Amino acid sequence: MTNKRIINIRRIIGSRKLDGFLITDIKNIRYLTGFTGSSGFLIITKNNNLFFTDFRYKEQAEAEVTGWEITIEKGRRTKLIAGVAKKLAIKKLGFEQSITFEFYDLLRAKLPAVPSPQKNLVENLRKIKDEEEIGSIKKAVERAEEAFLAVKPKIRPGIKERDIALRIEDQLKKRGCKRPAFDIITASGKNSSMPHARPAEKKIEKGDFVIIDWGGEADGYYSDMTRTLLMNGKGLSDKIRIYETVNNARKKALSSAKEGIKTEDIDAAARDVIKKAGYGEFFGHGTGHGVGLDVHEHPRVSWTGSERVRNGMVFTIEPGIYIPKLGGVRIEDMILVKNGKAELLTGLNRDLEIIN
Repeated sequence: MTNKRIINIRRIIGSRKLDGFLITDIKNIRYLTGFTGSSGFLIITKNNNLFFTDFRYKEQAEAEVTGWEITIEKGRRTKLIAGVAKKLAIKKLGFEQSITFEFYDLLRAKLPAVPSPQKNLVENLRKIKDEEEIGSIKKAVERAEEAFLAVKPKIRPGIKERDIALRIEDQLKKRGCKRPAFDIITASGKNSSMPHARPAEKKIEKGDFVIIDWGGEADGYYSDMTRTLLMNGKGLSDKIRIYETVNNARKKALSSAKEGIKTEDIDAAARDVIKKAGYGEFFGHGTGHGVGLDVHEHPRVSWTGSERVRNGMVFTIEPGIYIPKLGGVRIEDMILVKNGKAELLTGLNRDLEIIN
């Protein structure tokens, strides 16, 4: 698949009148080469695929990277890049917008070529997943769901938030994940009104919402999902209404997710349900985001998202309501757009579960 990806890169840099393109983002390097190390850069021209890394990764690169000329870095990186640009007569060199200003400044001083920033050039290709990528994502979903189901019977009043997170992480690793997709979120009671609360020593109590946001990993690809449980207790009617509102918003967003729709319209579908129920001010984040080599990548499913949905996109649907001093609810699924429609990748129960 990497050959097709390189062909696409060449097509784009040719259309943008670039003589070469410098790639420094480590996830983009992996996407194009299969390299799983943590240091390196690429230069792609019309006729050259150049891969650079340091001595630590020499053997790893030789084992993982094919179809690229491998060079071990010696000396300053900017000097090396400038030397390549001169040797290959690169007059206009594109680079990723994620480089630091300091690196850009050093590069500009050394480079005989004109540096040209290119926003999301590789990231735009990564939006559309191929069959191999989809297979890895499905495996990451499966591992995450199995891990949750293994821990779920322990989620009862009296257990600490932190203990739930640690148990899920342990189960993920037992199922082959190199790491959790991100720091697992377990938030209960008043803590659950914070969308990205850190697991605390707080014990789960009766009547608490418990938000659990976690994800698995497979072949470097991630999954991301959230479920909210409700502990049995007194005065649950308002909390049940909040949960049902979020679930209805999720259903509405899911049904609207089709090829050709703007991502902002998917967000609006969920947001409208929550607003009409009287909770609009308590839903402050976007409805979803792409998932792949990064947990958060393009497309962005929010009120600022204007791009149109395409077949092969994988993203989350995750509306929520967060009310200070009361608690919060989030339900997050992952979908694949296939044959013009949304296909659910996540399969865990989404209906309200009240735990005794």
